[in-house]
Amino acid sequence: MSKIHAAITAVNGYVPDYVLTNHELETMVETNDEWIMSRTGIKERRILKGEGMGTSEMAVPAVEGLLKKRGISAEEIDLIIFCTVTPDLTFPATANILAHKIGATNAWGYDLQAACSGFLFGLATGAQFIESGKHTKVLVVGGDKMSSIINYEDRATCIIFGDGCGCALLEPNDEGLGIMDSILKTDGSGAQLLYQKAGGSVRPASHETVDNKEHYAYQEGQAVFKFAVTNMADVAAEVMERNNLTADDIAWLVPHQANKRIIDATANRTGISADKVIINIERYGNTTNGTIPLCLWEWESKFKKGDNLILAAFGGGFTWGSIYLKWAYNS
Repeated sequence: MSKIHAAITAVNGYVPDYVLTNHELETMVETNDEWIMSRTGIKERRILKGEGMGTSEMAVPAVEGLLKKRGISAEEIDLIIFCTVTPDLTFPATANILAHKIGATNAWGYDLQAACSGFLFGLATGAQFIESGKHTKVLVVGGDKMSSIINYEDRATCIIFGDGCGCALLEPNDEGLGIMDSILKTDGSGAQLLYQKAGGSVRPASHETVDNKEHYAYQEGQAVFKFAVTNMADVAAEVMERNNLTADDIAWLVPHQANKRIIDATANRTGISADKVIINIERYGNTTNGTIPLCLWEWESKFKKGDNLILAAFGGGFTWGSIYLKWAYNS
């Protein structure tokens, strides 16, 4: 009997209409287009505008588009794993809110929080439900409304992040296609180098925390950059080595879109040429959990059945990881 793998059978994405350019940011903080581009590779990012709109607002069109492409109804979904650091509410889970909005009445679900590595953690977790035979259709969503936790007076963070959401459907595959291997890692010693200082149970919201602007994302850029460059690159190389893969075997490298220099370092470490590296950071910035699924969505038409893909990410906490998968379909 053939081993069952969890294969991605459909992907989709959504980004808001509003475009926040580097030139507009020049009116908010002391920065300029050349400085931002040279350090991050970001030209613009999308922002979700409007009162009462949370991350699920972007997930609904992303998922509805996926269901239409796959030709299935929301009622067929067994499980929703929503990977986000900006849930609609502290509770209930945004996965539950999304299920209600799309009519996924037979699905259970939960939110997964692993910062920018969340979508990879979600894929690896969802794959277990497929491989065990427990479920046949697992929806993994990665999305964030980062503008809701960004201080647009803080040059260290406001130039980097944008809003967006992507999703992937996992289903059983017995052709040897799908998620073949994953390496996932965490290191809590880096927690205070990239985090949100207040809003949790350690430091609940108060007049003081609001006045001190502690509900925004905080980052010590240089320390995070050094850790990310090394670890995201190393884990991508590690998953390749463990599966006896060379750069020639890889059709596409799908890196988390945090910083162009980190992406380049990962490509160099794995030996994968620039023409095989998926990059859209220039247009969307860092959408946190949204970056990798948005890349899969935008490049879907270029993927061929059987292509070897390496996914790699790094996030606050610290979290990082890599997935090796064989693409399961032609668009």
